[in-house]
Amino acid sequence: MYRIKTVKGMCNMVKILTDSSCDLSPARCEELGVEMLPITVNFGSESYRANLDISTDEFYEKLAAASELPKTAQITPAFFEDKFKEYRESGDEVVCLFISSMMSGTLQSARLAKNLVGADRIYLPDTLNVTFALGLLVEEAVKMRDRGLSAADIANEVEKLVPRVRLWALIDDLKYLKMGGRLSATSALVASILGICPIITLENGLVEVVGKARGRRAAFKFIQNMVEKEPISSDFAVTVGHAAVPGTRDDFIDFMSGELKKREILKLDIGSIVGTHTGPGACGLAYIRK
Repeated sequence: MYRIKTVKGMCNMVKILTDSSCDLSPARCEELGVEMLPITVNFGSESYRANLDISTDEFYEKLAAASELPKTAQITPAFFEDKFKEYRESGDEVVCLFISSMMSGTLQSARLAKNLVGADRIYLPDTLNVTFALGLLVEEAVKMRDRGLSAADIANEVEKLVPRVRLWALIDDLKYLKMGGRLSATSALVASILGICPIITLENGLVEVVGKARGRRAAFKFIQNMVEKEPISSDFAVTVGHAAVPGTRDDFIDFMSGELKKREILKLDIGSIVGTHTGPGACGLAYIRK
């Protein structure tokens, strides 16, 4: 299903490679035939490979007890060098869809390793996305692979989609924005008392606050208004992500039923890479705009 013909008539594989910031579950990646590389999360002196050494539920348990935010470490050039040598020797074509270059040095590490190895059949577009928006791009890349596109064509099509990706999400617990220095203690206290939820998006490869709403339902309405301004294309799936609040996710899907009607909806759990900054309670959607 994922093979391409070479000039000699032999078949090589087209592979999709991503990292754990995409927030697709290991089971989903296995189902899709996607290899997911783990980003390391550090709680003080303790290091965990996301989705390997620590599950999403275990991460949020440790986060709740932490006195300071954990730190993440990018995947190293040495790791990529070993991985890309394997692909070079096998002759596989590979499309790598990693966390936004504006948020991590992972893509830079991969590009450095590709040059060192001389692996010209490995493609490294900058997704400029993370969490369930990156997961959406991975899902769409798999569909392209299954339609028989080459790795070069998949990378080119993904690059065309990147400017059309939209992510809108609410943050329900301001504790972690305060811990990360993104919100002052006074502002966090006032916002919590008033029940204010910041609304975030991805802009130029970075997470940005685009608005605020008083209460969860008002936050849902804010997101709905943003979707009305930039409608969802019917040609692609929609991902809905949440950070340890499946009830909020289900309420959000119900609220957005008109916009999500007759669409392929994929539910993802926001993992450790983005969850470090949002904490539990975040919820939103990602899609390709018309």
